[in-house]
Amino acid sequence: MAQAKDFTRQARIFKALAHPTRLMIIDALLMGEKCVGDIQDLLQSSQPNVSQHLSILKASGIVDFCQKGNLRGYHLKDPDKIQALMRSLS
Repeated sequence: MAQAKDFTRQARIFKALAHPTRLMIIDALLMGEKCVGDIQDLLQSSQPNVSQHLSILKASGIVDFCQKGNLRGYHLKDPDKIQALMRSLS
């Protein structure tokens, strides 16, 4: 039987995925690394809103970033798993 911490981690991931904006961000990141400004332009949303959603996705372990000067490039930590999960939900 799986341990409680596995279920807690899985619940955190599903909770992070349970928002249309975060799903749109994930869809954009499936095409490659993006900075907040790129995602902001795609979603036509404010920078604070995009940053908040990215923070939730990062805390759940779905996305990570690398610093490039004063820009952060966000990417999916495991794009193959996320893509398979997204496909299974279609």
